[in-house]
Amino acid sequence: MNVDVLWHNFLEKIKNELSNLAYETWFSDTKLYKLDEGIAIIIVPMEIHKKHIKDNYEDMIINILNDITGTNFDIKYLLEDEIKEENKKEESSSNNIEDLPSGIPKFTKQQSNLNPNYTFDTFIVGNSNKFARTAALSVAENPGKMYNPLFIYGNSGLGKTHLMHAIGNYISDNSNRRVLYVTSGDFINDFVKIQRKSQNENNFESKEFFDNKYSNIDVLIIDDIQYLGGATGTQQKFFETFNTLHSDSKQIIISSDRSPNDLNLLADRLKTRFYWGLTVDILPPDYNLKIEILKKKIAAANLEINISDDIIDYIASNMGNDVRNLEGAITRLVAYVAIWGVSEINLEVTIDALKDLISNGECEKDDIHRIQKIVAEEFQITVDDIRSKKRSANISFPRQIAMYLCRMLTSESFPKIGTDFGGKDHSTVMHSVEKIEKEMKENPDLAKIIDKLTKKIKG
Repeated sequence: MNVDVLWHNFLEKIKNELSNLAYETWFSDTKLYKLDEGIAIIIVPMEIHKKHIKDNYEDMIINILNDITGTNFDIKYLLEDEIKEENKKEESSSNNIEDLPSGIPKFTKQQSNLNPNYTFDTFIVGNSNKFARTAALSVAENPGKMYNPLFIYGNSGLGKTHLMHAIGNYISDNSNRRVLYVTSGDFINDFVKIQRKSQNENNFESKEFFDNKYSNIDVLIIDDIQYLGGATGTQQKFFETFNTLHSDSKQIIISSDRSPNDLNLLADRLKTRFYWGLTVDILPPDYNLKIEILKKKIAAANLEINISDDIIDYIASNMGNDVRNLEGAITRLVAYVAIWGVSEINLEVTIDALKDLISNGECEKDDIHRIQKIVAEEFQITVDDIRSKKRSANISFPRQIAMYLCRMLTSESFPKIGTDFGGKDHSTVMHSVEKIEKEMKENPDLAKIIDKLTKKIKG
């Protein structure tokens, strides 16, 4: 297939994707000049076409060219006057695609280091991660255009890595962009290899490998950026890589266990760049989200034995907020049942199966949920009532007491408490705490109730 036939096929395909006006304005007078070293050179009639087509249609062009040729080409736009000096014979000899160097192959999932099991479909959404998931999907649908860089932060085990892989898998499945996922440790190791060979005169190959790996991509996903702290040389290299990709509108996605401002060992110029796009945090899962995670894990296990809601409640209340611990609890319970030939999973079996995890400190008791249960029992309402949006006095007042106790007896922040109370705003929690504090000074009976509940919770 020569370039003229190829471009005819291209125009037929793109015509079906555009309105008549858009096609006639931007594509009807274009030509494919040649394919050269992984670059498709397209002739456009006016200077304005270069920027407009690049900004609005380049993804579509790349996808259609890949469908036709099976190869992913970068795009270059030139005017007729800019190529008049080109050798006509060279153009003629390069008309056959099979005679040309191939374009840049589409990365496979293995080359991209992506886990195919981590997708948006398998990411369970709750109040604590809804905003992060929405932002991640926006980036996946518009890489390089929406929120660049995207900086995701939160404690270990809350789903940051899952979300980053989900973005990469979505982009890989729906476009021909080259995606690369690495940890900061991978980046450091690759950089160290260059440094170790710095005394070697033949250091060109290692530098070329590094530059190709980190610059010749469309999406860079780097996990646990906090581990770059203290490595001055590596930070400088990442700074250069970041600038190169960002200036070319390539998408950058970064994760950390803390916000950019709290990355004290990173250079200020790096932290400043992290705020160029969007920073989102993932909070610990609330009780409802933990229940959903556990139920999905149980369903995936295909157990022949039923696990009751009481058992799920026990695990959600006692296995802390790390999603990996929640999933590990089910794995442990399934293994326990298989090894000991248990015919029924009751609370006694569950406690015995998980006692080592809890006693060894691998998990922490969910104090917020425990406080909610104790307060709910005291006022003869349900935990669901406390977490609901109901505003009747018999529910709103116990809710305020529970919020107050959570603030006084745990180290949780106002936003975290609000999340575990059905997604309440942090200002609602602050108001509740202030209100109870004030009423306790004026109402001795309320002070006695708070004291009674406090002893129950601590006991």
